[in-house]
Amino acid sequence: MSEVPVLEVRGLTLRYGGLSALEGVDLAVAPRALDALIGPNGAGKTSLFNLVSGFARPQAGEIRFCGTRIEGLKPSARAALGLARTFQNLRLFAEMSALETVLTGMHARLRASPLAILARGPRFRREERAALEEARALLDFVGLSGVELRRAGELSYGERRRLEIARALASRPKLLLLDEPAAGMNPAETAALGRLLGEIRARGIALLLVEHDMSLVMRLCEKVAVLNFGRRIFEGSPEAARREPCVLEAYLGVGEAAPARAAP
Repeated sequence: MSEVPVLEVRGLTLRYGGLSALEGVDLAVAPRALDALIGPNGAGKTSLFNLVSGFARPQAGEIRFCGTRIEGLKPSARAALGLARTFQNLRLFAEMSALETVLTGMHARLRASPLAILARGPRFRREERAALEEARALLDFVGLSGVELRRAGELSYGERRRLEIARALASRPKLLLLDEPAAGMNPAETAALGRLLGEIRARGIALLLVEHDMSLVMRLCEKVAVLNFGRRIFEGSPEAARREPCVLEAYLGVGEAAPARAAP
C-alpha cells in the first residue's frame, strides 16, 4: 500500500486582481523525497510556497499535509504540524547570535508553561538544557560549529543560508520547503549545500526546493515539477524534463509566442 504524501495540493489557484499567479496546480511530495519545483521567473513557484506555508490564502483548491487539509491554519500551526520553510530573501535577526537564532525555531514545540518559565523551575531548566544541546548539535550538523556566539549579521552569506536551514530544522519538520537555497553561493558552497540536503533527507525529512541552479537540481532530485505562467506543465524525472519540449520552450522561449506573464 502506497504511503500518504507528506504534501499534496489539488487545483491550487491564486489570483491577484486579474492576474493568475497559480491556476489549478496539482503537486505531491512523498515522504523522505527530495524534489524540486522549477520554472522561469514569475512562474508562480514562491506563490505556491506561500500558500503551502500559510502566508497567502488560495481562491480555490486543497492543501493536504500528511493527509490533513491545512488551508485554514496559520503559519505557526502548520509549523507545529511539521512544515518548515526558508525564504528566498534571508530572514534573520542580525543582532541575534547563531545559537539564539536556532533556538527561535523551537518555539512551536517547547512545552514549559509560562509559570514554569517565570519561576525557572526544574521543568523549565531541563527543557532549556535540552534545547541548548539540540541547537548546538544542529549548528554542527549544518557546518557551523564554533560560531554559536557570533551574531547572525557577522556571518558570511553562505553561513547565514545554513543558519536559516538550522533554524528550520529546529522545529523537527516532516517537510522542509527551501526557496532558492543556493542563490548567491559560489561553487564550493553549492557543493556543500548539496551534501547537506542529502544528509537532511537521510534523517527522514522530505524536501521540496525551488532552485534555479539546474546542475544542483539534476544532481540531487528524483522528481521535478515545472511551473510556467502559474500552471504545472510537467512532472517527472530531471532527465525527462531535459528532453520535454514544453519545458525547453518555457526556459528558452522557443516555439509559439507565450501569453502575458503571470504574477511572481
